[in-house]
Amino acid sequence: MTETLLFTLPLEREMDVAAARQSARHIAEMLGLEPRGQTRMATAVSEVARHAVQHGGGEARLLLLGAPQPAFCAVIRHHAPSPAPPSARPGGPLSGIEAAQRLADLVHQDVLPGGERQIRLTILLPPRAAAPPPEEIIRRLRTEQIADPHRALYEQNIELVRSLDELRQRQEEMVRLNAELEDTNRGVVALHAELDERAEALRRASELKSRFLSNMSHEFRTPLNSILALSRLLLERADGPLTAEQEKQVQLMRRSAENLMEMVDDLLDLAKVEAGKVTLRPAVFSVAEMFGGLRASLRPLQPNAAVELTFDDATGLPPLHADEGKVAQILRNFVSNGLKFTQAGTVRVSAALEGETMVLTVADTGIGIAPEDLERVFDEFSQVESAQVAGGGRARHKGTGLGLPLSRRLAELLGGRITVESRLGEGSVFRLCLPLGLPVQPDLASLAPAGAASVLVIDDDESFRYVFRQWIGELGYPVIEASGGREGLAMARAALPRAIMLDLRMPDFDGFAVLRGLAEMPETRAIPVVIATASVIDAGLQAMLPPGAILLPKESLGRDAIARALRRILPGMEEGAQA
Repeated sequence: MTETLLFTLPLEREMDVAAARQSARHIAEMLGLEPRGQTRMATAVSEVARHAVQHGGGEARLLLLGAPQPAFCAVIRHHAPSPAPPSARPGGPLSGIEAAQRLADLVHQDVLPGGERQIRLTILLPPRAAAPPPEEIIRRLRTEQIADPHRALYEQNIELVRSLDELRQRQEEMVRLNAELEDTNRGVVALHAELDERAEALRRASELKSRFLSNMSHEFRTPLNSILALSRLLLERADGPLTAEQEKQVQLMRRSAENLMEMVDDLLDLAKVEAGKVTLRPAVFSVAEMFGGLRASLRPLQPNAAVELTFDDATGLPPLHADEGKVAQILRNFVSNGLKFTQAGTVRVSAALEGETMVLTVADTGIGIAPEDLERVFDEFSQVESAQVAGGGRARHKGTGLGLPLSRRLAELLGGRITVESRLGEGSVFRLCLPLGLPVQPDLASLAPAGAASVLVIDDDESFRYVFRQWIGELGYPVIEASGGREGLAMARAALPRAIMLDLRMPDFDGFAVLRGLAEMPETRAIPVVIATASVIDAGLQAMLPPGAILLPKESLGRDAIARALRRILPGMEEGAQA
């Protein structure tokens, strides 16, 4: 690599540092570096030159490097000892060489014979920089008397003013962006609050619907039972003989009442499931014995002799721990649908063990379901048109459209799932997949034991306090609130909450002051704190907080994020309470 010496100047006093900075800047400008690159090189040279002056003086040589890639290089020699590595000097400002390492593209240090140290600072030139020949640069340096210290100080001041103006503009832009972010956060919080209100309205509407269905179902059962009892009396000839036509009419009445009673029972079961009032009665039972009971109860439902209902042998399978009545109810719905939509062929019920899952299957050779309707059959009060029938049209079977939706709800309640496969004209296969053991039903409120202490929310923004109150309340913990840091610290000392949700940016008494106040008191020192902040979460912010602090950015807050944060700290509190 070729080197061309452009300028040399001694480094003996502070004025020489300014001259070195000015020289580096002017040469960088002539070499075609952009203003930022000029400032980087000039600042790096001045930092190392000042280090040399402070340790006995030295010399600066400014060079132009040629192929393979043109570069501007400053070589500074001095007698100073090498600086301590950053790891040996925790805290404090950077040394001149450390600062230069962050500014120049390449920094190389050498120890020369005699103890001198040499630092090479290199900044690469742009690929298409239109730099004059080295001779022209040297001539211009001599004619412009670039090493005039007064001129150097003047230009350095101008550069500092320009840098300060740029910093001021960036600070104003940062303030504007922060204000926009705050507005956006408030909008997001307001949207969350509105969504929560709408969700609560939907929940109330669903609850009213379930209550209506339950009440109306009970009201329907009394007259239906009366109709069934009276029709039974008539068919038994309790009040005299019936003509053949009269008997046919009574049987039609009874069949209609039975269909209506079946729909009422489904409505009642569905309402119970939606209201969470279905009581599971788990027990250990044999699949083979359950199949035997289903066979006896379902054979009378066969519409004609052309459809064969078969149950495969289930002996040898392990027992199930579930609600046998709910499992049988799901299979009855599958079988009754299979018998209803199969004109000729078979409806087969089987069981198989797949890992830790029991798969109960009902397969038929009926009319099948179109692919686009496979999910719609699980919608409440929804029925799909049947396949083409012999007359060329599409048949539609009677029904309430509640059997399959109810079966899916019951399967989920049992910790299982329902799958379906079907093709038009080839039949359908419904599968109920259940775990061998009934899972324990999750209870969100169980996270907070009886008499659990509160979670304290300290935030000056009322909308955020509202959101925290809603989300944390759903976890079963009562919430107490403070609208400022000073008030929150006093409440923490008085109430000793189970955990604290803390905002950092608050007027008068911010979150950092609250953390210091909590650490000063033995009774509040161990309270876990989750910090929810709109500030940029970076290494600088984390360094100002206690080790292991949990940080949540407000712009991405959500119910799940808060639940995960509280679950990280609350188990530790459980252990502390038990101790």
